[in-house]
Amino acid sequence: MKTISLLTAAGVAFTAGPTAPPAAPAAKPAVLVFHKTAGYQHASIPAGIQAIQDLGQEHRFTVEATADAGFFTPGQLKRYRAIVFLNTTHDVLDDVQQAAFEQYIRAGHGFVGVHAATDTEFDWPWYNGLVGAYFANHPKVQPATVRITDARHPATAGLPAAWPRTDEWYNFRNLAPDLHVLATVDETSYSGGTHGAEHPIAWYHAYDGGRAFYTGLGHTPESYAEPTFRQHLWGGIQYAIGR
Repeated sequence: MKTISLLTAAGVAFTAGPTAPPAAPAAKPAVLVFHKTAGYQHASIPAGIQAIQDLGQEHRFTVEATADAGFFTPGQLKRYRAIVFLNTTHDVLDDVQQAAFEQYIRAGHGFVGVHAATDTEFDWPWYNGLVGAYFANHPKVQPATVRITDARHPATAGLPAAWPRTDEWYNFRNLAPDLHVLATVDETSYSGGTHGAEHPIAWYHAYDGGRAFYTGLGHTPESYAEPTFRQHLWGGIQYAIGR
């Protein structure tokens, strides 16, 4: 610390007290992108990692990406404000790793599930509650219209109320009862839907002490180059890290 000598208007010198050092810049929040697959492996995973890294540079959060389930220990996970399950499939964590992840969410952290995150861990009821649903089936990739049902959330703010895009439109099972649905897919705009007039495609909820966001979008590599989809994805991450 420094002391500073000053002159009053009358020319009398006095010494000011020590000045505080400048405050250190706040640490950037860190996000882990987990993309392990034990079933189908999406060709869009590299594009998804790159998109989230780009969002991190733009919005000042750091990004690490791994397919190594060994990251799921209490000591390792506490480094991250949120975990993104990017097109994970089937059984990706063992019992010890599952327990570490449950502890992580209960400590108030966040989760983002992208597309095939609902095609993951079918024998883990706690995870079903976290992600909000399980994948049932899907028709072929085709254009459809997404309808924004809640534009107040960061993941949907600024998106078109009727949002046309091409993706793989999941049908779901085991939907959690407490989901705040942000967007639906209009089943009259494509073929193969099974939910009827209210087909949820993106949602969020508080869960077991933490926060969870899920989007069913993100099957195709092209999705991750779309500014509107990146905006949607960033809004979900923003919610999960608690900004």
